[in-house]
Amino acid sequence: MTLKLPKSGKEMQDWEWKDYEPYFDYLLNQEVNKQNIEEWMKYWSDLSELIGEVGTEVYVATTVDTTDEDAKKRFHSFLDNISENASSKDQILKKKLLEANVIPQNFEIPLRAIKSEVELFCEDNLPLLTKDSKLSKDYDAIIGAQTVEWDGEEITITQLGPVLLETDRKRREKAWRLAAERRLKDREGINKIWKQILELRMKIAKNAGYDNYRSWRWEYLKRFDYTPEDCMNFHEAIEKVVMPFANKLIRERKEQLGLDVLKPWDLSVDPFNREPLTPFENADELESGCHNIFGAVDPDLGKHFSIMRDQELLDLANRKGKAPGGYCTEYHHRRLPFIFMNAVGTHSDVQTMLHEGGHAFHVFESDQLPYSSQRDVGMEFAEVASMAMELLSAPYLTKDFGGFYEVEDANRARIEHLEKSIMFLPYMAVVDAFQHWAYTNPEEAMEPANCDKEWSNLWKRFQTFEDLDSSEFEDVIATGWHNKLHIYHVPFYYVEYGMAQLGAIQVWGNALKNQENAVKLYRKALSMGGNATLPELFEAAGAKFEFDENMLTYAVNLVDNKIKELQS
Repeated sequence: MTLKLPKSGKEMQDWEWKDYEPYFDYLLNQEVNKQNIEEWMKYWSDLSELIGEVGTEVYVATTVDTTDEDAKKRFHSFLDNISENASSKDQILKKKLLEANVIPQNFEIPLRAIKSEVELFCEDNLPLLTKDSKLSKDYDAIIGAQTVEWDGEEITITQLGPVLLETDRKRREKAWRLAAERRLKDREGINKIWKQILELRMKIAKNAGYDNYRSWRWEYLKRFDYTPEDCMNFHEAIEKVVMPFANKLIRERKEQLGLDVLKPWDLSVDPFNREPLTPFENADELESGCHNIFGAVDPDLGKHFSIMRDQELLDLANRKGKAPGGYCTEYHHRRLPFIFMNAVGTHSDVQTMLHEGGHAFHVFESDQLPYSSQRDVGMEFAEVASMAMELLSAPYLTKDFGGFYEVEDANRARIEHLEKSIMFLPYMAVVDAFQHWAYTNPEEAMEPANCDKEWSNLWKRFQTFEDLDSSEFEDVIATGWHNKLHIYHVPFYYVEYGMAQLGAIQVWGNALKNQENAVKLYRKALSMGGNATLPELFEAAGAKFEFDENMLTYAVNLVDNKIKELQS
């Protein structure tokens, strides 16, 4: 007799661990053999999906309202009572699968990951990982509470962002300085969280027998296809190939604005001093326009987004008390995505929506894979799904396709996006290199002043431009690592964006030759989930998993040529 699983995660919302445990015990008591392996795996996968769905529900609740103490308690309770115990039981099940020496069909890549997880597992680390997640929420609470007085009303720093797009240089300067000053007020609080997090992560690595947290995290992130040394080479290639082009873009911006020297508040405004693009007035308009764009890229993608709209799987507008940033997560059992962001009416919001839409389509396209572990995608390719969607969507930004702009403004938006796609790479190098330093030199990094110094040095290396003067803002630059939520939430998750950007540009390069075929290959790669190696996934999408000087040169040249075409 089979112990029947609940039909939905909602049935399990108020469960305690004693309610979950019988389902794990049922699996553990089964003999695993060739005859029942697929049935056994499917049961385990379904159970994992149900638990994952409950976890998603409690997590989302903490982000849509960081002031909701009940939501915070439910999240903490889930981490403490359910997640830790489930991880322990999963570890035993993984060992049982490996010892059975029976491989489910088309399961070689997930099995590689399971072997790694078994080797990495340490019971003592479970409460520490839980504490890590809680501390990241403390960071969110600080950021979510950062408000300023502007034009007679209290607004979030995110809501202040559009002012940096305005043509009035004095207002831009005032807004930039105001945001910078407000962030500095939380310097001490964020430093305190960082010291706690770093100490915790050092202990996690030590418990598992690793010399440093980088080595542990590398294994945890299942980075089978590249090494820390490859990342260092990537940084050097960016310095050699991208920095000259970035300097050129900065110089052109200075000349176009007619300034002797650029200041930090001059980096987001239109270089021809045109009024900011205002693609939408509210979240409904953002939804509708992006829906039309997705449908133009591919009708099936438009249908996917319809499901999200119909089932209220979108929370897009910025408001006080909302967690920072944007993300796409998954309700695992339903195999449906959820998109969260902080839209304030800028073109950047449109790009974020297109980006997160790519992640959402990854969920839809891979939902036919039978086991949840087959749909666990390495971020190096998961971000190709999102970044490629930004580029594949670009031809459809105009109102002719139900988008947001007239042709001239659409071209302007595309140029802005292409420039940012390249300008991002040196910044990515700062974030990634900082984390390599912090986690291999933890005793130094434990002192926030040393972190400030290291970040400043990296900033000089990758963000110093001949025509940009930031000399009076040493403290603002030095504490830039405070503003990058990935450092607190998902350590070492950033170089993936750089690798994925190069993959996305290759997909887009194919689309410039044949849009329909490029979209076809893109969808095929997404349908594979995580059931292939990174090189195989890139290849399926029509790209190469490479991030050396040659690939960067290809990317820079392609972007440069397209910008010139759109400008003409």
